[in-house]
Amino acid sequence: MKLWKGRFAKASASSADEFNASIGFDQRLYREDITGSIAHAKMLGKQGILTPEESQQIVQALQEILADIEAGKIEFTVESEDIHMNIETVLTERIGQTGKKLHTARSRNDQVAVDFRLYLKKESAAVDELLSQLLDTLLALAKEHQETIMPGYTHLQRAQPVTLAYHLLAYYQMFARDKERFCDCLTRIDRLPLGSGALAGTTYNTDRDFLASELGFASVLPNGMDAVADRDFALEFLNCCSITMMHLSRFCEELILWSSVEFSFIEIDDAYSTGSSIMPQKKNPDMAELIRGKSGRVYGDLMALLTICKGLPLAYNKDLQEDKEPVFDAVDTVKASLGIFTEMIRTMKVREQKMAEAAKYGYMNATDAADYLVAKGIPFRDCHEIIGRMVLYAIENGKALDELTIEEFHSFSDAFGEDIYEKIAVRSCIEAKKSAGSTSFASVARQIADIEAGK
Repeated sequence: MKLWKGRFAKASASSADEFNASIGFDQRLYREDITGSIAHAKMLGKQGILTPEESQQIVQALQEILADIEAGKIEFTVESEDIHMNIETVLTERIGQTGKKLHTARSRNDQVAVDFRLYLKKESAAVDELLSQLLDTLLALAKEHQETIMPGYTHLQRAQPVTLAYHLLAYYQMFARDKERFCDCLTRIDRLPLGSGALAGTTYNTDRDFLASELGFASVLPNGMDAVADRDFALEFLNCCSITMMHLSRFCEELILWSSVEFSFIEIDDAYSTGSSIMPQKKNPDMAELIRGKSGRVYGDLMALLTICKGLPLAYNKDLQEDKEPVFDAVDTVKASLGIFTEMIRTMKVREQKMAEAAKYGYMNATDAADYLVAKGIPFRDCHEIIGRMVLYAIENGKALDELTIEEFHSFSDAFGEDIYEKIAVRSCIEAKKSAGSTSFASVARQIADIEAGK
């Protein structure tokens, strides 16, 4: 039986009931809904709006309903529309008229807003923990591969030699910022909407500060209309999810390339790979490909909620019922992706020799050869041209720069000495970097030390 039936002269169509109901997805908010209702019932008792006996009876019944839901003893119905009215219906069935008093000084508008914020507080903590596990894994891999030399790329072309540790620490910084973003977003989620009523507040002498304390919110939203009508906190959360998925997708793209025969830099563990139904030799990086694909799904969740909120007049509109599914989907996708990605990179095999061999070719020491001439007093732009012509010569003659004879070097500039060979050795190119945040072995060690020191 609908709790708002008094205004209507006829029952709603069954098709309208199906279309209107949200219980199919918002039932996952049952714990948050009951938690909010318990706090509300306590507040009503504290303020004398309900008697202490009524308040306690409602609290006890709600606690029992929570236990029964988790035990699978309660079946939700479409007739009761959503998780709020389903729980209130069960409550009223169990304790009668007293159950009907729970909704005093409250609307479903502020009720769903508090449920949603409680849910996102919980899921923000879950995502934060998964990001912490990923960061720990990246740091451990970086410490292990401080001496592993590989090509660094720009435009997917070999650019300069770096270490694998340096490459991994670049992603560490990206995911560390993701963690910061979720933490910062939480400060705006962590504000209480309950007590705002439908939009204009309530005539009852309620205590919203008590509700905030009881529910663990840092502060109270100051404007009731804003509290029930805006979902920018959910949009911000989805934006954080989208950026995290973008970073995962970028890393997955590299792992997919690196695991190919053409690169052979890594091998993804069998436990996180799949095969082909027709080609027996195949070992496919499907987990990485799925994460890469799922990034688009989370972007879609963000765009869906942005579009839902666009053009909504104040205050609450039924459109906002559509806010939950995109958020639920993004939460599930991000958590699953972070979990499987961390397991995948923790178990992957790094082919250090393949990386080192790749770093020897591609003229990645050309910049260091130019810097060698700069140290001889030649302007950098002239050095750039000299080394460019030298690289073209080396390509035409099928040689690496360090395979040129000293006479060949001299044909481009008399400034070259025998020490050029040491200066353009791959390891020397890495060691020579002096700037803070560079790929030099000492710099990478400092980056790791700073992370471990919490800087």
